[in-house]
Amino acid sequence: MRRLAIAACIILSLSSSSAQAQLRGHGGPVRALAISPDGKTAISGSFDQTAIVWSLARQAAEQVLRFHDGAVNAAVLLADGRAATAGEDGRIAIWRFGREEPDAVLEGHSAPVVALAVSPDGASIASASWDRTVRVWPLAGGVGGGGGAPRVLEGHAQNVNAVAFLPDGRVVSAGYDASVRIWSAAAPAEILAARADGRVHLLRPGGEPNGEIEAQATPIIAVAVSSDGKLVAASGIRGSVAIIDRASRKLVRTLVGPGLPVWSLAFFADNRTLLTGGTDRMIRRWDAETGEQFGAIALGGPEDPLAAFAGDRGAEVFRACVACHTLRPEEENRAGPTLYGIFGRHIAVVPGYRYSEAFRQLDIVWTPETVARLFELGPATFTPGTKMPEQRIGLAEDRAALLEFLARATKPK
Repeated sequence: MRRLAIAACIILSLSSSSAQAQLRGHGGPVRALAISPDGKTAISGSFDQTAIVWSLARQAAEQVLRFHDGAVNAAVLLADGRAATAGEDGRIAIWRFGREEPDAVLEGHSAPVVALAVSPDGASIASASWDRTVRVWPLAGGVGGGGGAPRVLEGHAQNVNAVAFLPDGRVVSAGYDASVRIWSAAAPAEILAARADGRVHLLRPGGEPNGEIEAQATPIIAVAVSSDGKLVAASGIRGSVAIIDRASRKLVRTLVGPGLPVWSLAFFADNRTLLTGGTDRMIRRWDAETGEQFGAIALGGPEDPLAAFAGDRGAEVFRACVACHTLRPEEENRAGPTLYGIFGRHIAVVPGYRYSEAFRQLDIVWTPETVARLFELGPATFTPGTKMPEQRIGLAEDRAALLEFLARATKPK
C-alpha cells in the first residue's frame, strides 16, 4: 500500500444557452454537491445543517431537506431517483423528493460522516467517517428502501476523509493517516488522490505512483473528474479551481473564485460544465474548457460583508468566519449564530439558533479573554460538543487583532 502525505480527497478516473452563475439559498459554506445524469437536478449540502434540491433548468430551489443535527457533509443522487445525505451527526438519510422526512436512516458510525459514494450498480452506498471506518450499506430490502447491516471496513489509523467505488465494485478510501486503501481484488482504472501540498497524484491499481500534477499552491480540499475521464478539477482553500488534462498530466487553466475555500465540485454529464460550492455559501457554474463563468461577479462589492473594513487585520482574520457568522442585528443567523453583542453574552442564548445539547450545557460568558482562549485551544477542546469547525489562531497578535475588530464590529449601538 502506498502512503501519501495527507490524502484530502480521492476520485476514480473512468475511461469512458447562458445561465446565471450562482444558486443562492444556503446559510453556511457549501460542503457537498451532486448532479443528476440528465443535468436537470442538483443537490447540495451545507454547514447550515440542510441539503437543498435544485432545479438547474429553473435555477431555483425545489426542496430544502432538514434532518441532520449538524453540518451536511456529503450528498449523492441514487439511481432510483432518490438521494442520500450524511452529516456531522454520523447519520445517513435516504430521501424521496417531495417528502419532508427521510425514507430511511442508516446509523452505525460513531463520528461525523464526511463522504458518500454510490456503487456502479446502484445497489449500495459507501460512507467514510471520522470514526476511522468505511461502511458499505445495501440499499435494497430494508425499511423504506434502506438495506440491512453494513459491511464495515476497518484499517485506517485516523479519520477517513474520502471514499469512492472502482468500476468493478471495489471500494477505495483515503484518510488522515496518509494512506489510500483499496478493499478486495481485480483491476480498476486509475486512482486520483489529492494532497495538502497542492498536488494531485495518479496511482495504478495496486497503489503504485503513475504521475503527479502540481495543481495548487495551497492544500487541495476537493476533486472531481468528468465522466469521460478527460478533465480533472481540483479546488483549494484560497478559492481557485485547477482544471487538469488527465491524458497529458498538465494544468490547462485555473478558475479564479472569491478567494474563500471551495469545498465541493461536480461535473455535468456534458463533461465540461462544472458546479463549485464553497465557504461564501454560493454555487457557481463554469465552463471548464474555456474557464468562463456563466454570469458575472463583482468581487469586494455589496455582497462582501467586510468590504467596509478593507485593510483591517482583524477583519482579515475574521474572514474565515464570515460565511457562518453575521455581525449586525439586522442580519440573520447562518450556519452559526450572529455575533452581534457577543461580549458579555452567555453561551448558547441567541434566539432562533439551534444549539447542540452539549453546547447548551456549557457555562461560559463570552469575553475577550474567553474568545481568545477559544481560538488558542480550538473549539473541540474549549467548547466540547460544538458544531463549529475545528480551527485555531496560533499567533497572539492575530487573536488580539480579531478581538479588537469584534469589539468594534459587534458592539450594540
